[in-house]
Amino acid sequence: MVRLAAASLVGTAIEFYDFFVYGTAAALVLGPLFFPNVSPLAGTLAAFGTFAVGFLSRPLGSALFGPLGDRYGRRPVLILSLLLTGVATVAVGFVPSYDSIGVAAPVLLLVLRFLQGLGLGGEWGGAVLLTVEHAPERRRGLWAGFPQIGPSVGFLLANGVMLTLSATLSEDSFRSWGWRVPFWAAGLLVAAGLLLRAQLAESPRFQELAERDERAAAPLAEVLRHHWRLVLLTAGGLAVGYAVFYTVTTWSLVYGTERLGMDRTVMLGCVMAAVAVLGALTPLAAHLGDRLGRRTMCLAGCTATVLWMFPMVALLHTGRVPLMFLGFLGALLAFIAMLAVTAAYLPELYEPRVRCTGAALGYNLGGVLGGGLTPLVATALSRGDGPPWGVAAYLTGIALLSLGCFALLPETRPADGADRRLSRPMEAGEATV
Repeated sequence: MVRLAAASLVGTAIEFYDFFVYGTAAALVLGPLFFPNVSPLAGTLAAFGTFAVGFLSRPLGSALFGPLGDRYGRRPVLILSLLLTGVATVAVGFVPSYDSIGVAAPVLLLVLRFLQGLGLGGEWGGAVLLTVEHAPERRRGLWAGFPQIGPSVGFLLANGVMLTLSATLSEDSFRSWGWRVPFWAAGLLVAAGLLLRAQLAESPRFQELAERDERAAAPLAEVLRHHWRLVLLTAGGLAVGYAVFYTVTTWSLVYGTERLGMDRTVMLGCVMAAVAVLGALTPLAAHLGDRLGRRTMCLAGCTATVLWMFPMVALLHTGRVPLMFLGFLGALLAFIAMLAVTAAYLPELYEPRVRCTGAALGYNLGGVLGGGLTPLVATALSRGDGPPWGVAAYLTGIALLSLGCFALLPETRPADGADRRLSRPMEAGEATV
C-alpha cells in the first residue's frame, strides 16, 4: 500500500502541476501576451476564460476515460491521461505570443487548455480507484487521502518554479521566455510519472469483475440512466471546494498584484505557504474521515466555508501578509475537510462496474460548477475601491448549495465490518440514493 499510494500521489501531483501552472500563468502574464489589444481587466478576464476551458473539458475527459477504466482497467487510464495532459502542457510553452502570430496564438492556447482538461478529467478516477480498491476497509479513507495530497504538491511545484523565475529574472525576461520554463519542465515530470505508473498492478476489484464477466457494457449510458441524481448531488457538493481553492490560488494573485499593488513574489509566497499547510494536513483529515465519517467531514467543511468567506475577504483586503495568510489558511482548512475524504467517498457511492465513470463525472462536473467560473466571476465582482464583498457572498452561496447537496447524500464509512459498497455490486436504488 505504501508503494501504491506513493505512486498515485506522484502521478496525481504531476497531472495537477500541469493544470496549475497554467492557472498561475493566466493570473500573471497570459493576458498582456495573448490579449494585448484590450484593457488590462478585459485581458485578465480573457486569460481566465481560457483557464475555464480546462474545466469545461474535464467532464468530457471523464466521459472518455471513465468507461475505459470500467471496461479495460484503471491502470491504462492512468498512463493515457498523464500522457495527454503532459504533451498539451509542454506544447503551451511553445505557443508564440499574439505579437508573433496574431489571433492564432489565443486559439492555440484555447485548444491546448482543452486537451489539458481532457486528460485531467480521466486522471483522478483512475488514480483514486487504484488506491481505494487495494486498501483495507478500515483504512480506506487514509490511503485514498494520499492521492489527494497531489493537488497541493502539484501547486507547490508549479508555483515554486514560477516564484523562482519571477524573483530572479527581470520583468522583460520573465514575460519574454521565463514564464514558459515551467511548461517545458513538465516534459521531464511526465516521463518520470509514466515510468512509475507502468510498474503498477491492476486493481484487484477490477480483475474480479473481469474474471466474472460483470463489467458494464456501456458504463457511461448506465451511469446517466441509473445514477444521474447521484452524479448531480456529488457535483453540487464538491463545487464549493473548487471555488474556494481557485479563489485562493488563482484569483487572489490577480487581486493582490493588480488591485492592492503587492509584489508578485510576495503574493505567490503567501499562497504557497497556506497550500503547504494544506498538503501536510491532508492525511490527518483523511484519517478523521475513517473515524467520523465521509459525509460528516464534508458537512463540517461546507459549514466552515459559510462562516469564513467574509472574514477571508476582509483579511485579504488589508494587504498585510500575516493577515492574508490567516485568511487563506482558514479557507483551505475548510476545503481540506472535504477534499481529503472525497477520494474514498465518491467510489463508495457507486457500484464497482461503473465506479470509474460515475466518480470521475461527479468530481469533474463539480470543477465546472465551482472552479472554472470562479476566477471569472470573482474578477468581475471585485471592481471598486472597497473590500470585494461580492466575492464573499458568491462563495458563501456556493457553500450553502454544497451543504444542501451533501445533506442529501448517504454516509458510506463502514460501521459494522461489512464492506457493502466495495465488496458487492449495489442495486440501482441504492446507487441513486
